[in-house]
Amino acid sequence: MRKKIVFINQATGYLTIDIINEFAKGYDDIALIAGSIRVQDIPMDEKVKWSKIVKYDRGNPKKKFLSWFLGTVQIFFLLLFKYRKYEVFYITIPPSAYLLSLVLPNKFSVLVFDVYPDVLQIYNISEKSLIYRSWVKWNKKLFRKAHRVFTIGEGMARLLDAYMNRDNMKVIPLWSGLTKIKPIAKHENQWLIDLGLQDKFIVQYSGNIGYTHNVEILVELAKEFRNNTAIHFLIIGRGERVNHIKELIAKYELKNCTLLPFQPDDVLNYSLAAADLGVVILDEKSAHVSLPSKIYNLQAVAVPMLGISTLDSELNTHLQLFDNGRCFTASDTHGMVAFINEMSGDKNKIKEFSDNSRRAAVNFTIANAKKYYDSYVS
Repeated sequence: MRKKIVFINQATGYLTIDIINEFAKGYDDIALIAGSIRVQDIPMDEKVKWSKIVKYDRGNPKKKFLSWFLGTVQIFFLLLFKYRKYEVFYITIPPSAYLLSLVLPNKFSVLVFDVYPDVLQIYNISEKSLIYRSWVKWNKKLFRKAHRVFTIGEGMARLLDAYMNRDNMKVIPLWSGLTKIKPIAKHENQWLIDLGLQDKFIVQYSGNIGYTHNVEILVELAKEFRNNTAIHFLIIGRGERVNHIKELIAKYELKNCTLLPFQPDDVLNYSLAAADLGVVILDEKSAHVSLPSKIYNLQAVAVPMLGISTLDSELNTHLQLFDNGRCFTASDTHGMVAFINEMSGDKNKIKEFSDNSRRAAVNFTIANAKKYYDSYVS
């Protein structure tokens, strides 16, 4: 009998591709249901069949929820008819997709990037609401029924403890999607030289600039350093709050803060390596349910980190474990200012944190992708 499996991720990136490529070695028929596929260093195996659905909309919450709903409907019919004899591997975009296994008979597994319904609190949906309480019941039923449940961190595993026991849960860390990424010295970084910032201490945020990312904190920090010409803030990304950030920079007349668009993959190594201090922001409401994947890219280029989240967050736990940065609450402007001043004035401390980031990166490589396949078939 031919072995068949279909993966589901509305916004497929390198993580999904790397896992699929491992499964492609052991399965006869392999498919992907996705709205978009973003290839970085490693392409997807040629034998993978792509069934295209609506793209994940990263806009405001209404657009996001609509894209999730439409995607889930399309996934349902594809599983019902085209892939009815396939094993199913859900990745939680859209987060509602795995709920289809309440009624579908396929053998299924789930990779939990974000724990729902817990994440709904970000959108001010109460634990007492009908959708929240129902989702809790659905999780308990589905996770008992699943072949495997995977997640990416101990904090998320603790949240999943409310829905299942650990016997069928596997925690496998993520990894950098840039397999050739490496540290680049400032005087060799042409991207940074073109910006005229090669002699500055760079505090950089690179990622989504959405409603929940609170990137305004970086502008406020830049305001604190407006008279310090040695320190420059770089904000790089896309999202619905970009124009607001641009307006704030103009309002404060900041010469020490530059806003740049999302950078293409061919310069990503240069842009990430430009940072002396990489900023990672984790919203208070999602502090225990996710860990930003940008951490792994920053570690791969040996960049120390400034974390902004709650002190009981997954982010703070990670930075303490590997001693490659410090975490502050969003309101602790004084602490962040002091840390930036300390790091910009202490080359030995920068080197220590940089070396620790490089060592941490060894734990988060593409080798982790094989662990998904090994656990699945064991």
